[in-house]
Amino acid sequence: MAKTPAQRIRKHGAKAAVPQHSLPPVINPTTHRTPEKAQNNSKLIVIAGVVASLFLFWYLHLLTMNQMTQLSGGLAMPDSLIGGFSQDYVAQLRAAMDESARGQLNYVHKTAGTLFPLIFGFSWLLLIGTNVARKALRWALWAAPLLFAVAHLWSNAAIDGLLGSAAPDTGSVALASVLTVASWVLFVLSLLAGAAAVFLGWRKAKD
Repeated sequence: MAKTPAQRIRKHGAKAAVPQHSLPPVINPTTHRTPEKAQNNSKLIVIAGVVASLFLFWYLHLLTMNQMTQLSGGLAMPDSLIGGFSQDYVAQLRAAMDESARGQLNYVHKTAGTLFPLIFGFSWLLLIGTNVARKALRWALWAAPLLFAVAHLWSNAAIDGLLGSAAPDTGSVALASVLTVASWVLFVLSLLAGAAAVFLGWRKAKD
């Protein structure tokens, strides 16, 4: 039976031959994750998110919502009314849209209407986070895209509830209208917050 290094030392003293052990070499020792590489990776993710957000905005508001007017006798969808809408408008829209048309709008809300605010909000959080170092300012700029995502998703549900209800009450119409206006206002504020973050990041890199 082979003796352990300790047994060899006790038997032979300093002349004992003790096998040398070494740790295995590090795999790819030339590979380093530098701060510059991490920053470049985050910039690529931000760029991809911004491009996806622009595409979804075009698809949802400029393409699909315009096409939906063909199912409503030319009436715009509530989502497109930046200034809000009244109970009379909702009544006209409900009369012009049949069950199939309302189902298509509900499907749009569940697909592109859900993906757009989520991807936009996530992308703008990354955009602001990678360009703004001050924690208080970063949270202040984050507020707009976070609230936008909440307002947009909530307005989707509120509009679907209006069109699916037999007789929507004044309070439900007012809530859906306020959420729609708030969604557009917060979207604009989010764009401004993103522009401010890019400017701060550019100025920091220049200094």
